[in-house]
Amino acid sequence: MNIFRKVSPPPVPKKEMPCVQRRAGVLAPIFSLPCGDFGDSAFAFIDFLVRSDTTIWQVLPLSPPLMDGSPYQCASSFAINPAFLSHDRLLGDLGFAARASLEDRLKGRHLKRDVKSALKQFQEKERHWLPDYALFMAIKEQMGGGSWMTWPPSLRDRDSRALETFSKVHDDLIQDIVFEQFLLDRQWLEIVRAAHQQGVLLYGDLPIFVAGDSADVWANRDQFLLDPAGQPTVVAGVPPDYFSATGQRWGNPLFDWPKMEADGFSWWRARLKRQVDLFDWVRIDHFRGLAAYWSIPAECDTAMEGQWVPAPGAALLAALREDMDGRLPVIAEDLGVITEDVTQLRKDFGLPGMKILQFAFDSDDENPYLPANHEVDSVVCTGTHDNDTTLGWWLSLDASAQVRVREVLHELGLSDEERMPDALIRAAYMSIAQLVVIPIADWLGCDSSGRINTPGTATGNWIWQFSSSDLTDELAVRMAALGEENRR
Repeated sequence: MNIFRKVSPPPVPKKEMPCVQRRAGVLAPIFSLPCGDFGDSAFAFIDFLVRSDTTIWQVLPLSPPLMDGSPYQCASSFAINPAFLSHDRLLGDLGFAARASLEDRLKGRHLKRDVKSALKQFQEKERHWLPDYALFMAIKEQMGGGSWMTWPPSLRDRDSRALETFSKVHDDLIQDIVFEQFLLDRQWLEIVRAAHQQGVLLYGDLPIFVAGDSADVWANRDQFLLDPAGQPTVVAGVPPDYFSATGQRWGNPLFDWPKMEADGFSWWRARLKRQVDLFDWVRIDHFRGLAAYWSIPAECDTAMEGQWVPAPGAALLAALREDMDGRLPVIAEDLGVITEDVTQLRKDFGLPGMKILQFAFDSDDENPYLPANHEVDSVVCTGTHDNDTTLGWWLSLDASAQVRVREVLHELGLSDEERMPDALIRAAYMSIAQLVVIPIADWLGCDSSGRINTPGTATGNWIWQFSSSDLTDELAVRMAALGEENRR
C-alpha cells in the first residue's frame, strides 16, 4: 500500500454529529491490536467491524507517551506515538528510490519528488507545533531523556541563540523526527480513509490536561501556571471522595485561563483542529474541568488542600465551535461527581455525555448510570479503559451485589441464563442512548487479565493485546445480530 499517494477526501463526510442516530461501536486501542501499530491488523480490524455491522471505532489518544506508557501523559498533544509506525508498510512503499534501505526510508533519504512535496505540505500545515516538538524531542534525546525543567537554563528557557546552535548541530536528528511524524500522519490518515470507505467513523480521545514534561508546556510556558524555572505552582487532580480519602493528585500543570482567553484560546483551537483532522469525533476527558477544576498547591503531596477554581468553559467552547462552523464533534466525559454547572455547560453546547453500566448498581434508583435514567444524547459503555473488564468486575462483586445487578437486568427482561459479560453488553445495546461502545475485551469475554489500565498503579498498564484469531465470524455474526435487534 502506497501511503504517499494523494489522499482524496473521505467518502464519509465529517458532518454527522455524535449521537444523532443509533450506532454501535467498539473500543480497541491501537496498542491492543495484534500488531500494535498502524499495520495490517488495523485494516483487518476495520474489516471485522464491517462484518459485525459496527460503525464506530473508538481509540485512546494517539500521542507519544512518557515513561509509564500512559496515553494520558504524553510528550505532545499534537504528535503521534512513534511506536505506531508500521515498518512493514514502509517496506512496500513506492515513495522511495528502489535501492533505499529501511534506514534510509525511516530517515527520509532518497525521497522522490512527490514525497518531498507532500512532506513540505505537511510541515507547512503543522507548523504551529511540529518544529517545537521535533526540537523538544531532539534535546530530550541528547539530555538522556531528562525533563526539560532539568535542562541547562539556556535550553530550558528557550534562549534563541542556544536553540539556533543546537538546531544546527543536530539538524539531522531534528529532521528525522519531523519525517517520522510525517510518516505516522500519513499512515493514520490511510487507516481513516479505509474506514470511511466502508462506513466506519473514528472516535478519538483528548485529555483535558497535558503533561508537564511536554513540548506543549516547554514551547508555551505563558499558557500555564509556572514559576520562573518552569515548575508548576499548582497542579491538577480531583478532591477526596468515596474512592480516595486523600483525593487524586495528578500533577499536571494547570492552564493560565485568563492568558488563554486573552489571546482567543489560540492554543486550544489549534489543539482541537488537529484532533478533528485525525478523528470524526473527539471525547474530552475530564470535561468537568472546563466548568471548574481542582487546583492543588504544587508543594502538597495529596489533593486534600486543593480548591475548586472556575474555568471559562463556555467561552472556550464557543471559540472552538466557531472554528467548526458552528458544530462541535465532541463528546463530554462527564463521569464522577458532576455538578449542575457541568451538566448545563454540556447541554448548552449540545454535547453528549457518558453512561457507564458498571457504575449503575451501587446506590439508589437515582443513580444516573442505571438504564432507566439514561438519556438519548449519551454514550453508554459497559466500562472504560480505566475499568476492569466486565467479567473481572462481575467476579469481584460479592453475592448481594450480584443479586442487585441481576434485579436491575431482570427489569430489562434479561434472564439469569445470560452470562456475564454478555448480559451487560445486551443491557448497553438496549439503552435509549444513541451510541453504545463496548471494549473489545468484553466482546471477547476476558477476565481481569484483559484490563487495559488500573488507576493508581504504575506498571502492567497500556499493554494488553488481543489476537487476530479472536475476531471470528461467529463473533461478528453475534455482534451484528445484537445490533439489528436493537436498531443499531
